[in-house]
Amino acid sequence: MRAIAAALLAALLAGCDEPVAIAAAEPAGVSPHVSLGIDVLLDERIELVRGKRLGLITNPSGVDANLVATADRLFTDERVELVQLFGPEHGIRGEADAGEKVGDEVDARTGLPVESLYGSSRRPSAASLARIDALLFDIQDVGSRTYTYLATLGEAMTAAAGAGVPVIVLDRPNPLGGLVFEGPIREEKWKSFIGFGPVPVTHGMTAGELARLFNAEMEIGCELTVVPMAGWRRSMQWEDTGLAWVQTSPHIPHALHAHLYVSTGMVGGVTENVNEGVGSTLPFETLAAEFLDPDAFARAMNAAELPGVRFHRIAYVPFYGRHEGMPLRGARLYLTDRRAFRPLRTALTALAVLEELHPGKVEYRPEEPFARHWGNARVLERIRAGDGAAEIEASWRAELERFAKARERYLLYD
Repeated sequence: MRAIAAALLAALLAGCDEPVAIAAAEPAGVSPHVSLGIDVLLDERIELVRGKRLGLITNPSGVDANLVATADRLFTDERVELVQLFGPEHGIRGEADAGEKVGDEVDARTGLPVESLYGSSRRPSAASLARIDALLFDIQDVGSRTYTYLATLGEAMTAAAGAGVPVIVLDRPNPLGGLVFEGPIREEKWKSFIGFGPVPVTHGMTAGELARLFNAEMEIGCELTVVPMAGWRRSMQWEDTGLAWVQTSPHIPHALHAHLYVSTGMVGGVTENVNEGVGSTLPFETLAAEFLDPDAFARAMNAAELPGVRFHRIAYVPFYGRHEGMPLRGARLYLTDRRAFRPLRTALTALAVLEELHPGKVEYRPEEPFARHWGNARVLERIRAGDGAAEIEASWRAELERFAKARERYLLYD
């Protein structure tokens, strides 16, 4: 039965130029400059998995350089036996909404069982791990600690360590690059599924590098192998890789949104009445509210002279989500220099400006969800006290310096 399914899938892929939807394809004739971990594995490191029963944690963003899903490539490769799939937030084929619980299922394309890692359990079960010889991870991250795929990786590593199953991470680029990291280090008290590891909000690391950090710093101790990319350098952002961006979740349709996710999500995610564009056609591209003076807000944000970004007034009405039907006004972000852009500094400045322009108007979420996003509760205290972004940013400089030294031990690329 598996051979028949594999043959049918191979035939389907052979006749399909675009097996998955993408947001922004590269121009014709442009070849990728970076070889992804999945391509390196199957082309150069097949000995790691040859003849083994494999489990795979993936979603639609787990594709090779030709946009063929990693699950489909492994399923049709006779050198390995893919027997189990695991689905993170949004599901194995990306069909679930943000925060929506995902159930176990059978993958329609391969016929393989899919165990959810975003439902009743966040870790692979002992039964599923007993069926495999190695557990692979191939999901595109966006460079933020608050994106749940990194927690999925950490929880899977923990379960695999207990079961004695090796973990293999097929590495992928950090779309924000590998040089810049911002924010306070997540305190142990606020460990959560949007704050798994003791890292700042943006970390400047790849999934493989973070797996190495988790394994050592959190004393997980699993048998870990990272299959590095070929050709990726720390100075590269997504636009430098030559790779096409595949939507990583419903509101990250383009690589642009990976850059903006932190800058607005760290505001909208910790307030009740400020919208970050989710629910409109501009997810993570705006900051707006019913109470906001859009001209004053845009002027104040531009006056802050934040690197790599400009602001322009906007008005819109979200057509779904928690601000559905509300007439909102605010500002849209326009990136002018993605390398210079500092997404968390932008978010922090926006919170400070909102408090300055409209004191008492911002409805913050309770301390716990705020602290889980930002990594500590002191940021909220200082925003409410009227402290400026520069003062708050200076308060975590020492811990970032310690993180910079620690992360050096786990880096794989120059």
